This record gives sequence, structure tokens and C-alpha cells, in this order.
Amino acid sequence: MIMSTGRWASLLACALLVVSGLALSGCSSKRDPFAGVASPMYKGSGQVPLGGGRSVVGKPYSVAGLRFVPRADPKYDRKGVASWYGKQFHRRMTSNGEWFDMNHLTAAHTTMPLPSYAKVTNLENGMEVIVRVNDRGPFVGNRIIDMSKRSAEAIGFKEQGTAKVRVQYIGPAPNDDTGPHLMAMNQELERGTPLRKMIAAADRNQGQTQVAQAPIETVEEPVQAVSADDYYVQAGLFANPNNALRAKTRLSGLGPVLVTPVSNASGSFYRVSVGPMPEANAMAALADVHAAGLPDARLVVAQN
Repeated sequence: MIMSTGRWASLLACALLVVSGLALSGCSSKRDPFAGVASPMYKGSGQVPLGGGRSVVGKPYSVAGLRFVPRADPKYDRKGVASWYGKQFHRRMTSNGEWFDMNHLTAAHTTMPLPSYAKVTNLENGMEVIVRVNDRGPFVGNRIIDMSKRSAEAIGFKEQGTAKVRVQYIGPAPNDDTGPHLMAMNQELERGTPLRKMIAAADRNQGQTQVAQAPIETVEEPVQAVSADDYYVQAGLFANPNNALRAKTRLSGLGPVLVTPVSNASGSFYRVSVGPMPEANAMAALADVHAAGLPDARLVVAQN
């Protein structure tokens, strides 16, 4: 197995803590003082580049007295505990040579091929997301997946730290994806595409508009005070109100989220929007909405 030196150093530190009984909160949690101490860090400026790693399965290995055998298991479908990791590993190298960005939909797993796609469902609230597995871990107790901060936010357990989840392997992820393919995968999730057909559907549809677009003036929004300089982030339009409500829950950490009806010649839809907020805040929120798997999101000027 190929794994970054720094990640191994962190894992060995975790192993020592587990053996001594001190690893109560987990080695990939934001409370771990050893996380990311020696792993190579991306030296460039601006946003961390996505993709560009190696395809790797790896040899069997042991951490904290536990033996792991990496392999492709098309039937992998397990329930357990998810945790998340964030700023200690942000901009550092993952186990397959990519750079970890805590603001993207990625995760670490002990045995899946890297990079892979997995569906993670929060069994406590029903929220689900497709993640790109590009790292190894977690190695604490009954935890079966370690998710990025954004992934944890997407299924609603960031604040509580852990959650009981179901993890399903989907298949290999492309090495060179810089985001659009993962976004297309999450759109296929919203559409209810079966897991076995999801990668092929994303191959066909990435970069294409997957939600109906309706004129903004047809949206019946509740009256509220807004500034002339305020914006909404229009996250998407959904024919199924349950999907709209799931999107609302997924985006609730970004600010006020509205679900409002849309009617046009194509039918009735539900518009999900975040805001209103000043332009600078709206631009940042737009990037967050894209990262949450809603690539058709766009800015809309708030109307008084």
C-alpha cells in the first residue's frame, strides 16, 4: 500500500494512544494533537488542486493491533460509526498522493481502493452523500469511515462529531477529476439512480444541467427586508419536495435557507435558495453549495 510518510506518522501516534487507553476522541478528530504533524503540505497558493493522485489498492497492513486487507469489494455494505477530520490535515497529502481539502466531499477508508466512490447514509437523519475516498483511516474502535469536514456537514453530523452510518462501495473514481464528476455523482444520487448505474450515468451527464430552470420572477418568495446589494444563492429546483427538504437540511449551516414553489410551463418545482446576504458572503456560499454536490447553483440578485 502506498501511504504518505506523514499520514503513517500520525497513524502510529494514534496507535500508541489507543494502546495506552488515551485515544478517547479518536485520532482523526479535531481534538487530536498529532493529526497531520509531518505529512507533506501543499506549498502552492490559492485553492488546493483536486484529483491527480494514484490508483492504489495496497498490501495488508496493521495499525493499533488491527489487521487490514485493502481490496475491491463490489458488495461492500456495512454499518458503523463515521467520524470526520479537518484543519489538522487540510492541504496535506493523502494516502494516494492527492491533497486533502477539508471543504470537499472526500473521505478515508481502511480497505477500499483509492480513489473510490462510496455512498454514506446518516442512519440518524436519513441524509446521504457520495464521497471520493482518497485516504486511509480511521483506526479507532468501531469507526468505519473518516469524512472530510464538508462531507460531515453534508449529512448533518459535524457538530456532534460522530454518527452511525451505512457505507456502500460504488466503484473506482477517476484520478483526474477536479470536481465535476463527483458533482455529477451527487446529482445522480438526487435523481435516485441505482448505485450500479451511477458511474456510467455521471460519465454521460457531468457538466450538463440536471435540474429544470424556471424564470426567477415566477418564484413566490415570502416578503422580507433585503438590501439592494444582497444576493441569494439559488441552489437548485426540485420536482420532489422531499429532495428539496433534504437539500435544505444539507445547506442549513450556510445561512437562512428558503424552499419556495416554482411554476412554469414544465410543471411545478421547489426552489431551494440560501440568503439573502451581501455579495462577498454570497460568493463564498456559492462555492460551498457547489462543494455540497449542487453544481447548478448560481447567484441571484435579491428583490426588494
